[in-house]
Amino acid sequence: MNWGTVGADELSATLWRERRQLDFLLFLLETQLLHLRAGNWHRLTFTAAELEKVLENLRFESLARGVEASALAAEWKAPDQSTLPSLISLAPPGLWPELLDDHRRGLTALLAGIDLAVARNVELLKAPPDVAGIPSPGTDEALVSDVADLDLLARDSNIQRALAAVRSATLPTLRDFLELD
Repeated sequence: MNWGTVGADELSATLWRERRQLDFLLFLLETQLLHLRAGNWHRLTFTAAELEKVLENLRFESLARGVEASALAAEWKAPDQSTLPSLISLAPPGLWPELLDDHRRGLTALLAGIDLAVARNVELLKAPPDVAGIPSPGTDEALVSDVADLDLLARDSNIQRALAAVRSATLPTLRDFLELD
């Protein structure tokens, strides 16, 4: 039986791109966590926007992975929706079982780090520090109160955006592909 490897090459390249994106996602989650711990709540607009961008890139990579995995499954005469562990078990002897398993281990490790960073981010985002709106001597208390209210609304909006982005980092289709859940 002649086992092709063109599909395996393409899937491996796609998995490398996805791993790089996941590593960048982990970096962004860790960066946001540092800002939260430092009290830099005003940085949430930037961190949430960057998280949203990388998550959009990961959605594209997920689609590409699905296409490449289906093509490889067809090439190796496996079911269309084969998971990575099942493709590993069907891989021809040689390089592919080891290389695909290396991708599985790398992706699993990245997801574990992402899970931890997500949990820590959610914990801090759900319990933001209180903002003390203490007016300075000689200022109009009503004006200071209005500014504090606007600041609080902006912070709360940024927190909700950041929470939504962080919660999107669970990546269920990748977990299914790796047979993690």
